[in-house]
Amino acid sequence: MTQEEKLNAVYRLTTGLAQQMEKSRIADYTELLHSPFRLIWLNVMAGTARGVGIALGFTFFAATIIYVLQVLGALNLPIIGDYIADIVRIVQHQLELKTF
Repeated sequence: MTQEEKLNAVYRLTTGLAQQMEKSRIADYTELLHSPFRLIWLNVMAGTARGVGIALGFTFFAATIIYVLQVLGALNLPIIGDYIADIVRIVQHQLELKTF
């Protein structure tokens, strides 16, 4: 292997590493670490968005389950219908209490 081939190999490796570091956006990450208020702000916003998403998703899921239980309760199935009707009555009673 000649000196020129070795230099070309080192150049290719260095170029590959530089491209990988650019793809990983390490410069943006280190810049973010040097501004703690921006880091905190981004984390607060991300946490708020995650919390709102979880609340909306759970509300939709719970409403769907309650609706399905009401429909099943209306079918008057022998054993399951009574159990579902009890669950629906408990949930409706809790909603009427308004403990907040």
